Amino acid sequence: MLDTLVPQPADALLALIKLHAADPRPDKIDLGVGVYRTGQGDTPVFGAIKAAERRLLETQTSKSYLGPEGDMGFVAALTPRIFGAGFDASPLSGRIEGMQTPGGTGGVRLAVALAKKAGATRVWMGTPSWPNHAQIIADLGLEIRTFAHAAPDGSADSAAVLAAIAEAQPGDAILLHGCCHNPTGIDYDAAQWDAIAAAIAAAGILPILDLAYQGLGEGMEEDASGLRTVLAVVPEALIAYSCDKNFGLYRDRVGAFYVVAREGSQLPAILSNGHALARANWSMPPDHGAAAVRIVLEDPALVAQWLDELNTMRTRMRQVRVALAAAGTVGGIDLTPVGRQNGLFSVLPLSKERIAALRADYGIYMAGSGRINVAGLTASNLDAFVAALAATGKK
Repeated sequence: MLDTLVPQPADALLALIKLHAADPRPDKIDLGVGVYRTGQGDTPVFGAIKAAERRLLETQTSKSYLGPEGDMGFVAALTPRIFGAGFDASPLSGRIEGMQTPGGTGGVRLAVALAKKAGATRVWMGTPSWPNHAQIIADLGLEIRTFAHAAPDGSADSAAVLAAIAEAQPGDAILLHGCCHNPTGIDYDAAQWDAIAAAIAAAGILPILDLAYQGLGEGMEEDASGLRTVLAVVPEALIAYSCDKNFGLYRDRVGAFYVVAREGSQLPAILSNGHALARANWSMPPDHGAAAVRIVLEDPALVAQWLDELNTMRTRMRQVRVALAAAGTVGGIDLTPVGRQNGLFSVLPLSKERIAALRADYGIYMAGSGRINVAGLTASNLDAFVAALAATGKK
């Protein structure tokens, strides 16, 4: 039976990581892997997380199962950060519940699976998008309908998303990035979010909001504003959340899933389906990272330390973006839009041949789509990157 299986293509990003690791050049530049890096090229453990882990080591009394919902203290502690400190006094009061998931990926998987179980048969998605979005939707057997996310001038194509919503049918779902769009870094502005939210509400479709980078764009509150704008006008929604980036917990796989229901009385039935889907997929989420996040969020001193560390990350990435934008047009590539974008990623309009030349001749590694991780650039290698762009543009 197993001999009927055919080889699947290797994940392009994982292959790129291996190529970079095997490159002996000391001045090679990794712009591929999607993790934050300091100006020295490190991906450190947050000091606030280290402190929480020490406390967890000293106080945890059991490693017994928590159940498919995971650490509900973690889920509750995240809730005001996502939905706003005053959400309990808003129309959302009593209509939100959540559960822990293995990373934001688990949150997306659970959201799409629950949408399917509720009757959705297709999902609208802007392109380009995080590659796993399409893989998850397709693996669950839902139809994917796409629209352009980015306009040619490097801004968000709000006309395209509004046209897609107008074409959608009641019962469809639409997947939107909450902030720091992966891979483009291009986010909707406040006016665009207002229009998108109103259109979703009028069309009667289900929003699935993926908030994977809160705090890495403009700030914790600012990065949640689009999501909150949508939730203020729609009757129901599904939210996937990741702590892997804004707490630096990549390998610990820390995420959450939330549902906003029409009525609070519907939450037990909805979450029972979520628990059943989780039980069939991963049984129970890993506890350690979520417990550390909970400890941070329950301690004002650790919250202050965490937010300070997050601000340092955000400031460094903004500085890189400003420096790239200041270079203007290099080798036929206009870098100025990079300065208006947010988060870890941007996409440069480079041909596959030029990307290959950058890798072969200059040791610069990036995804075949032209996506770069701006955190891979530092004061010591940014000029070399710009020079390589200029040199390859002459060929």
